Amino acid sequence: MTTTDSGSIWFRTGEATVFSSAGQGTDAMPEILIGNVKGPAGHAFATLMGQTEGHTRMFAIRACNQQVRPATLIVPKVTIKSAAYVNLFGGPVQSAVADAVLDSVIDGVIPADQANELCIIAMLWIAPECASDPELDRKDLYRTNYEAMKLAISRAMSNSPSIDELIANRHKIVHEMYDPETGESQW
Repeated sequence: MTTTDSGSIWFRTGEATVFSSAGQGTDAMPEILIGNVKGPAGHAFATLMGQTEGHTRMFAIRACNQQVRPATLIVPKVTIKSAAYVNLFGGPVQSAVADAVLDSVIDGVIPADQANELCIIAMLWIAPECASDPELDRKDLYRTNYEAMKLAISRAMSNSPSIDELIANRHKIVHEMYDPETGESQW
């Protein structure tokens, strides 16, 4: 773990992508920062608590009066333009993130003895078309966000992928949205 002299987790980043069930568009792609509230992660967390139009931030809560620990701030990557989008962000997505954080503490991925000293910033993606889809599978939206958040936390806490893995895969893996051979998206 990257730690300060006191043994606290200082600054960890992680990301993950979990794909939706066929035809759902509920892919989850969190990008997270975990760190001590007294360090740069805590400073960023406090700075992000202000609101900006279309980018409502909120704490991850498991239920009313049940804010998760470590304190987790969820931030949308897409401009929120409708109440339906807010309902998805503050419903299945918020619930999934909170459950993933708590389960990561229960599983020992995040040290329980540091739960009050750490904070997490989670930048989250919900495809804009999800808000207007009357057939949207909210359970799949929960599933993808839960799985992706657990994976992002695990990767952050284990510094994965390692620099050795990245170097080894430099010419074997290409970004799905850009193929250097063709210049096109693979999707």
